[in-house]
Amino acid sequence: MEQRWGLPLIAWPSRLRPNYWDLVALPLVFGALALLAWGGMAMGAHYHIGDALAVSLDPWRLPEYALRTVLRMAAALVASLVFSLGYAALAAKNRSAEKILIPVLDILQSVPILGFLSITVTGFIALFPGRLLGVECAAIFAIFTSQAWNMTFSLYQSLRTVPGELIEAARMYHLSAWQRFWRLEVPHGIPALVWNMMMSVSGGWFFVVASEAITVSGQTILLPGIGSYIATAIADRDLAAIGYAVLVMLVVIILYDQLLFRPLLAWSRKFQGDSAEDEINIRPWFLIVMQRAQFFDLVQAAVLALNRALDRILTALGRHWRPEGSARRAAATTSHRIEQVFDVALLLLTLASILWIVQFIHQSVSVGEIGWTFVLGAITALRVLVLIALASLIWVPIGVWIGLRPQIADRAQPVVQFLAAFPANLFFPAAVVLILAFRLNPEIWLSPLMILGTQWYILFNVIGGTTSLPAELRLAAGNLGVRHWLWWRRVMLPAIFPAYVTGAVTAAGGSWNASIVSEVVQWGDTTLHATGLGAYITQYTAEGDAPRIALGIGVLCLYVLAFNRLLWRRLYNLAAERLRLD
Repeated sequence: MEQRWGLPLIAWPSRLRPNYWDLVALPLVFGALALLAWGGMAMGAHYHIGDALAVSLDPWRLPEYALRTVLRMAAALVASLVFSLGYAALAAKNRSAEKILIPVLDILQSVPILGFLSITVTGFIALFPGRLLGVECAAIFAIFTSQAWNMTFSLYQSLRTVPGELIEAARMYHLSAWQRFWRLEVPHGIPALVWNMMMSVSGGWFFVVASEAITVSGQTILLPGIGSYIATAIADRDLAAIGYAVLVMLVVIILYDQLLFRPLLAWSRKFQGDSAEDEINIRPWFLIVMQRAQFFDLVQAAVLALNRALDRILTALGRHWRPEGSARRAAATTSHRIEQVFDVALLLLTLASILWIVQFIHQSVSVGEIGWTFVLGAITALRVLVLIALASLIWVPIGVWIGLRPQIADRAQPVVQFLAAFPANLFFPAAVVLILAFRLNPEIWLSPLMILGTQWYILFNVIGGTTSLPAELRLAAGNLGVRHWLWWRRVMLPAIFPAYVTGAVTAAGGSWNASIVSEVVQWGDTTLHATGLGAYITQYTAEGDAPRIALGIGVLCLYVLAFNRLLWRRLYNLAAERLRLD
C-alpha cells in the first residue's frame, strides 16, 4: 500500500493530504518556528545587572532589532488574548467578580507603564538570575500592559451586549455554558476583538520606547530593539537614525498587516451575519494560502477535535452538578447571601487598603502636597476631557465614512495602523522646536501629544462598529428616506454607540497613561514641562521617590475610577440595555 507522511493513504482523508499550497505554507511555518527559536536563544543569553548592552545606530542592525521587538510584541499579544478571554468572560458572567474585576481593570488601564516597570522588573530579574530573560520578561509584560486592557474591554462589552434573540436561540438548542461561550458569545465579539487587536498592537508600538528601556538599581538597560534604537537616536539628536527607524517600522507594520491582520479581518467578517457584501470582500492572499494548504486544515481538525472532547466532558459535568427544583432555589438563596457577605468583605478590604496607602504616603508627604496632587490631577483631567471631545468630533464622522465603504476600509487599515503605531516620541523634537520658535505656551501646546497615540482607539472602534451594521438596516433607512441628522440620530449613532464607548474609554485611559511622557518633553538638552499629574509622576520616578510615585499613581487611579464610574460605566450600561431591548 502506498505510503505518504508515514500513514496509509486509505487512512488519510483526502482533504488532509499535502498539496501544492503546502509548498508555500510550510516554509512560512518553519521559518516562523526558526525565528521563535532564535529569539528564545537571544532572550536566554547570560546577563548580569551592571553589564552594558550597547545599542548601535548603524541602520544595518535595524532588521535584527526589529525582529527582537516583533517577537516581544507577538508574545505580549498572545498573552493579552488569553488574558482577555478569561478575564472578560468572568467579569461579564459573574456579578460578584465583576465588582472587583472591572474596577481593577480601570486601575490597571490607568497605571502608567513606568509604574508597572518599577514594580515588576526586580521580580522578573529574580526569577531568572544571571539571564537576560528576566529583563526580557519585564519588557514583554510592559508591552502586555499596553495591549491587554483595550482587548479585554472590547470583549467584555461584546459579551454584555449579545442580542437577546441569540441568547434565546442558544437556550432552545440546550447549549451548555461552555458551548454558548465558544459558539455564540466569542463569535459575536470576534469582529470588534480583531479591530481592537490591531489597535492594541499599535498601542504597543506607541510605548515600545519605554518598554525597552528598563531602569533597575540605578542603571538603564536598553534591550536591543526598535524602541531602544529610537531612544538612543533621540538622545543623540540623530534625525537620520530616526528616519531609518520609521522606515523599518513601516515595513514591519505592512508585514503585520499582510500576514496577520488582513487575514484576520477578512475571516472575522463571517461572524457579522451579513452576506450582502460578500461579493466585494476580497480574500487576502495569505488567507487563501491558509485555507487551501492542507497543513492548516490538519491543525484546524486537531483543534476542533479537542474542542469537541472538551464539550462532551464539560457538558457531562454540568448535567451531573446542575441542581434541580428546591435545590436550585436553595442554591440561589445561598448565592444571594454569599454575595452580601462578599460585598461587605470587599468594602472592608478596600477601606483597609486605602488606610495602608495613606499611612505609607503620609510618612514622607505633607497633607498640603497631597492636596496639590489632586489639583494637578484635575488639570490633567481637563486636558483629557477636552482632547477626547475634540478627537470624537473629528474621528467619528471619518470612521463612519470609512466603515460604510469596505473597499476603502481595507485600504485605510494599514495606513491607520501605521499612524497609530507611530511613536509620539518622534513628534517631541518637532514639538520642542515649534514651541520654542513661536514662543508658544507649553501648558497648551504639549497637550495634543497626549492624544496622538490614543485617538486611534476611537477611529478603529467606530470603523469596526460601522462595518458590523447590518445591510438590511441601511437599506431600510434608505427606502424610508431617512437622511442627514435624523439618519445619524436614529440609525448610525445608536448602531456604533457600544463600539464608540469602548474606543472612548480606552482612549481616555491611554491619554492618562500618555500624560506621563507628554507633560515632560525632551529633545537633547532641552526639556519642556506642562503642569499636571503626569509631570509629577515623571519627576519623582526619575528621582526614585517611592512614596510620591505611589501618591501620583494613586491619585491618577482615583481620577480614572471616578470618570469610569460616573461617565463611562453608565454609557456601557446604556449601550447594553438598548441592545438587550432590540
